[in-house]
Amino acid sequence: MPRGRTIRRWWLWYLVAGAVAAVLLVVFHSPDLHAVLETGGGGAAVVAVAAGIRRHRPRRTAPWRLLQCAVGAGLLISLSLAWYQPTQWYLDLLYYAPFLPLLAALAYVPVRQGHGAAVAGMVEAGIITCGATLLWWMLLVDQLIFDKGRSPGAFHVLLYPMLDIAALALALRLLLITRARAHLLILLAIAVLLVGDSASFVASLGSAETPLLTGVCWVLTYALLGAGALHPSMAHEVPPSRMSAAQQRIIPPRLYIATVMLTPIITGAFLLEQVAGGGLDTNDVLVPIGITTISAGLVVVRILQLNRLADARAAALEVSLQTEDELQQELRHRAQHDLLTGLPNRSLLHDRIAAALAAGAPGALFVLDVDAFKDVNDRFGHTMGDDLLLAVAARLAERLSEPLGGREVLARLDSDEFAVLMADLEPAGAVAIAEDLLAAMRRPLRVQGMELFATVSIGLRDLDPDLPTTEILRDAYLALHSAKGAGGDQLALFDGGLRERRLAAARTLERLRGAIDREELVLHYQPLIQLADERMVGVEALVRWEPRGELLIPPDRFIPAAEDSGLIVPIGAWVLREACHMVAEWHRRTGVVASVNVSPRQLREPDFGVQVLDALRSSGLPPEALILEITEGVLVANGQVAEQATLHLSMLRERGVQVAIDDFGTGYSSLAYLRDLPIDQVKIDKSFMPASGEPEPATRTMLKAVIDLAAGLGLSTLAEGVETAEQAALLRELGCQKAQGFYFSRPLPAPEAAVLLAATFASTGKTRIAR
Repeated sequence: MPRGRTIRRWWLWYLVAGAVAAVLLVVFHSPDLHAVLETGGGGAAVVAVAAGIRRHRPRRTAPWRLLQCAVGAGLLISLSLAWYQPTQWYLDLLYYAPFLPLLAALAYVPVRQGHGAAVAGMVEAGIITCGATLLWWMLLVDQLIFDKGRSPGAFHVLLYPMLDIAALALALRLLLITRARAHLLILLAIAVLLVGDSASFVASLGSAETPLLTGVCWVLTYALLGAGALHPSMAHEVPPSRMSAAQQRIIPPRLYIATVMLTPIITGAFLLEQVAGGGLDTNDVLVPIGITTISAGLVVVRILQLNRLADARAAALEVSLQTEDELQQELRHRAQHDLLTGLPNRSLLHDRIAAALAAGAPGALFVLDVDAFKDVNDRFGHTMGDDLLLAVAARLAERLSEPLGGREVLARLDSDEFAVLMADLEPAGAVAIAEDLLAAMRRPLRVQGMELFATVSIGLRDLDPDLPTTEILRDAYLALHSAKGAGGDQLALFDGGLRERRLAAARTLERLRGAIDREELVLHYQPLIQLADERMVGVEALVRWEPRGELLIPPDRFIPAAEDSGLIVPIGAWVLREACHMVAEWHRRTGVVASVNVSPRQLREPDFGVQVLDALRSSGLPPEALILEITEGVLVANGQVAEQATLHLSMLRERGVQVAIDDFGTGYSSLAYLRDLPIDQVKIDKSFMPASGEPEPATRTMLKAVIDLAAGLGLSTLAEGVETAEQAALLRELGCQKAQGFYFSRPLPAPEAAVLLAATFASTGKTRIAR
């Protein structure tokens, strides 16, 4: 057997040794052997308790120390009285001293419980004790002493069994609470002690000698107490979570009910028997009735305890239910309201729209979006953005409360999106309120000590009882997108055409997803002309979509959808590869360069720079022959996206790739970024081109300012949208270096562009093909 298992079973070997000692006492009965075994058993029990405390380390050692004190005190008193052999009877009262620490040890249960549970256990133990005492009195004391007119040699020996009964009740309570084997052994020890003391009491009626049974029981008591202390479960504790049931019911119901009901029944039967026998005296009445009265009093106390506990639990349950109800209301509110603004969220708005549609009353729904809200987050941080949203919500609520008087539902849908549901309102009134909101939001908002502008775009949709809620919301969003697409800060009303256009865009997007695999995308090339001699020095690659069996689809019909869906990334990568491969051969023969448009979405890709270098390497086009055209907003915007785009372009410029700002003058037009950002060329937007005839002085001044500014910063200039000879002459006069436009050539398929390029370099004349 493994050593660890042997150590864990020391309690069993200890108990076996005690049983062997008891057998030896029975077989070889002698006063000397009795003294040796009793003294050895008591000393061994003291050592066993100390060993159990040291080995098993209970959280609270006080009960076991008290038990050790009780055993040690009993042993010392027995040895002392046996040595001196006093003749005075009152010295025998010293034998009661060990009961004080014994009862204290059993009452001080090693259970983490409240005062109420401890008192409840004591009361129930008292009830059991009363019942057992009554039986003991009627069956033993009354029968052997009072009915037969006998008297024990020392009347105080009656107290031994009575104290044993009290200890037995406490031990039973202890076992019922903990269910530990160590406490079962202690219960058995007290039961054996009760048998031994009862035998001693019976013997005292006839002789003063201690009977053999008493000596055997004392030896077994020491063995059982020591085994209980050595058992590993002696450190067992019941946590408070396990005490909830025990606080209500320490003793099992059947035992509890049997004790309470049988006590008066047995008392009555005993009195009737005494009356029938003609031997009823004062003791026969006072003792059973007194014990029964005490038992009844304890029952009343226990009932009062249970009533108080029930009241406390009912109050706690009521508080718990109220707290749960408040928590559910809070959770329901949080589930239906925005955490930042406290406004209803999309879920609650959906329910309110459904209710309004079911009522069939007129009304309208409009969705608002804060224009350029992302710029606020990028420039000032998200805390400022949250405060701005709070200010927007407050202004919207203020403006809506005046005309609608609480008949509206203002909700926050997502980020900077809000919605307003207006019931019982005609369409004309809804439009007026929406226009009032537009005007109100054009005024600055005070946020964190700063004045910020937060104009909104609004999409409005009338309520239609024949449509589901989801379609009403979808239509309002379509109108909002229309307002945003028109430049923002305006109102757009829903009409059926928006839905048709959206469906057409969705169908276009689905077809576009496979356009590359089906080889439906083609590149056209528009010549880039050097104005000094009108020679072709490069081409701009422009993507076209040519579905099989259909007419050519211009880019303005599919590029926005590709941008919104992210398809522009694979399309842009394909354009870059195709343009590099096509222009590589032209560059080797003529030196022309390739200009390729790059979407802001492409610049967000971590591997964009690697894609460009791979396209150059695989095509053989030198980096100096590639121009990447970007919009100015990509680099001017704040945040990680702009930083990543700057890193991409800076790395490519170090390897020779050129960068051009496309559509200059239509966006930020900041002078500072022309100086600081990684660019080589400015492409002047066609909106700067003068109309036919003599240019206005203001137009000429603006063109000259842009060209001179770029020249001063070391940047080349290229004008877009040149359509007349007068425009070309003006640009040449003002110092613009390059141009492109219909005056020189429309975008051409690759074969025609190759023919034009060959004709240009075979002739010394100017290049101009009207198409």
